[in-house]
Amino acid sequence: MGLTKVTVKLSNPAAPERHYEGLFLVDTGATDCLAPAEELRKIGVLEEGRMAYELADGQIKEYGYGLARIEFMGEITAGRIILGEANAEPILGVTALESVGIMVDPANKTLKRLPAIPLK
Repeated sequence: MGLTKVTVKLSNPAAPERHYEGLFLVDTGATDCLAPAEELRKIGVLEEGRMAYELADGQIKEYGYGLARIEFMGEITAGRIILGEANAEPILGVTALESVGIMVDPANKTLKRLPAIPLK
């Protein structure tokens, strides 16, 4: 399909003025979002727990995660953010996309809004 990227702003829910902004890879194969741990710690996002994740190469790796406010394309949601390695490319996962009614249009490699968010 090609790569789709979008500017995302992650904020500390307790102090929204503390934020990290970057260009995130849209990854519909990833459930959660990911950002470099050092950037998340700078804005006060703390590790809330740890979870095992399956990487693209099939390897299982445990990462810490925190909670953050997620803003992109004029929408706001909140969710789990994986505390990635320093050189990790930021990822916008499918949970954040679906929670605000945005999907990937594979034909033209863009993000598009659904007319309504399904509640069924």
